[in-house]
Amino acid sequence: MTDREIEALTSFDFPIEHFHNRSTRWLLEDSDNVRGLLEIVAAHLIEGLDFSRLLHINRSFIPDNLREQESDLVYRVPFRGESATDELLIYILIEHQSTVDPMMGFRVLFYMMQIWDFQRRELESNNVPKSVWRLRPIIPIVFYTGEQTWHTPLSLSSLMNLPDILSGFIPKFDTLFLSVKHTDAAELTRTDHPFGWLLTVLQKEHATKEEIRTALMEAVTHIDTLDAEKIGQWRRSIFYLYLLILHRRPPKEHEELQTLIHQQMKEPSRREEGETMAQTMAEYLIQQGEEHGEKRGEIRAKRESLLKLLHLRFDPVPETLITKVSVMRSLSRLDTLFEQAVTAQTLDEIGWEDK
Repeated sequence: MTDREIEALTSFDFPIEHFHNRSTRWLLEDSDNVRGLLEIVAAHLIEGLDFSRLLHINRSFIPDNLREQESDLVYRVPFRGESATDELLIYILIEHQSTVDPMMGFRVLFYMMQIWDFQRRELESNNVPKSVWRLRPIIPIVFYTGEQTWHTPLSLSSLMNLPDILSGFIPKFDTLFLSVKHTDAAELTRTDHPFGWLLTVLQKEHATKEEIRTALMEAVTHIDTLDAEKIGQWRRSIFYLYLLILHRRPPKEHEELQTLIHQQMKEPSRREEGETMAQTMAEYLIQQGEEHGEKRGEIRAKRESLLKLLHLRFDPVPETLITKVSVMRSLSRLDTLFEQAVTAQTLDEIGWEDK
């Protein structure tokens, strides 16, 4: 496994429930996979976009309180059409909560307005004359990985009791939408792009072992046809499949499903690389699990010691402080509080508020 893949692996040190968010973002950081997504949801736009010059804008427009349920990616890409527009933006909203949000149309428009305001502030800070200001068009895409069927329209008008006479006052825009779990596999793989084949496996993440075996065999067979010039895309795709197995399938299936992937590879060199990749990944995750277990044990012990000291010196201890200590995760913070509790004369002398 390359140094870059080891570095990528460290970014997957996260709770299992965050697999959709982190792994999808990682896949879509690759311009080839962005193209693969557009081939599925808007094939008519492909020839007009220069994906070789796709640029990731390293900025999120998701509020902090919503980061647990969604994430976003923004790209700038040259437009080849015969118009004054030389560049446009692709905005991908990754929605991984399991329930349908009827406010999605509003949320998409809200994020688009933030993007345009960000561009406005850039133009202003660069002292560009307002007479030549031009905002870039945005192609919004909602990438939904939830299990619930999505029937809710992605429009503002669906959120209003709107008489016809007022319809002209409501903003209208198209939003591309992909429900990964409910899109027919034939549609995902229509252009035979590796990204579509990866999604067919994601569809089966919770299916029976036989179903995911079949999905893996078909996906790897097609992905393995990538030529040497696209070896990077091959590695990213195989890497993702190993991750999906390790994060979404029962441990008793891991070795069998990984072996199945190896068996679909025709070239011995790729098979050997795949086996090494899987072994390195498994060892890394085991090590991380052990380290996290040790740290959790140390945190738990320090919490118990602090609470015991508080009860010995200041009993009764208010329930609010017991709760506060019970959720602390910082070892250094627990050490500081313990040291303060040793010499403090009252609970008020202990610095409970983390500066």
